[in-house]
Amino acid sequence: MVTMEEIRRAKRAEGLATILAISTATPPNCVIQADYPDYYFGITNSEHMTELKEKFKLLCEKSMIRKRHMCLTEEILKANPNMCLYMGTSLDARQDISLVEVPKLGKEAATKAIKEWGQPKSNITHLIFCTSAGVDMPGADYQLTRLIGLNPDVKRMMIYQQGCYAGATILRLAKDLAENNKGSRVLVVCSENTIPTFRGPSYTHIDSLVGQALFADGAAALIVGADPDTSIERPLYHIVSASQTLLPDSDGAIEGHIREAGLTVHLKKDVPEFFSANIEKSLVDAFTPIGISDWNSIFWIAHPGGPAILDQVEAKLGLKKDKLRASRHVMSEYGNMSSACVLFILDEMRNKCLEEGKATTGEGLDWGVLFGFGPGLTVETVVLHSLPIEA
Repeated sequence: MVTMEEIRRAKRAEGLATILAISTATPPNCVIQADYPDYYFGITNSEHMTELKEKFKLLCEKSMIRKRHMCLTEEILKANPNMCLYMGTSLDARQDISLVEVPKLGKEAATKAIKEWGQPKSNITHLIFCTSAGVDMPGADYQLTRLIGLNPDVKRMMIYQQGCYAGATILRLAKDLAENNKGSRVLVVCSENTIPTFRGPSYTHIDSLVGQALFADGAAALIVGADPDTSIERPLYHIVSASQTLLPDSDGAIEGHIREAGLTVHLKKDVPEFFSANIEKSLVDAFTPIGISDWNSIFWIAHPGGPAILDQVEAKLGLKKDKLRASRHVMSEYGNMSSACVLFILDEMRNKCLEEGKATTGEGLDWGVLFGFGPGLTVETVVLHSLPIEA
């Protein structure tokens, strides 16, 4: 008789989960940050709010963002004027747009990731789809399965409303799926947009302007699997460990609520302090088993929630200026794309390493950390091990 232990072992992979491909996508509509205050206050008919406009200009200047991509165009906003009010009833319109745009952008990123991976899409066994836009049944996971023609028996998981830390969350889930299902290949997709959160300015909710100055649209996709066949697959990073924690005394620091006016986001000023004060504990917990305590000896993929978060984390840990280069570059060129951001940063690091002829995908370093920050306040910590770059 076969024992339960033999059955268990037969179903599990031997090695660690590995990232086998990365791709990203953005909508074609691009906004230049320096021009955005005039556009934003114009399209929302808020030019009379001169004091708020000056504050918004300052937020945009300090954001370290050069440009962003958004599905929302002037034509869409003019056709849906309630979306331009601060609390105008507009959920139906936002849903109608998001339900098309979220899987559409996800398809673009996923198709590119599958092409890079180089294997038949029929080999994909699991799909994880993550978004904070367009909640519906069946969800964006179902829509993507149909759009790109995945097997009808692909095992789907839909992750809604997690916010900025979810790009790390789905790596944690993909790791568990890949390592506990022998031969599996997991397609991971994050697709985010500003359709739920775009709204006009308000004198009574200044924190809303922070989101209007930072958030952007983007999608990213990965292929994750254990025990790669290196004759046909090119492993990029091992996902060594993944953990999640809630920061103490941080209730209400970041919140999002779905209302008739869409998704309202509320931020407290002390969010950067919460993250910077607690980040070292997450690092110690993750890297002590590996024997690493020098945070400059690892590569960094940190969610750039805003410039203050990166600046304070850098100062708190004594990081060298180049450690957060990839995070700052993505923030500059794409803005805060919520869950997709860390995957864009991972792709940026991989591409930069190729361009500069580095020995590994981690800027020549073996070990690295991927941090997701978001509502809760929640911190996701993923330990990565870089792999040699093939010529």
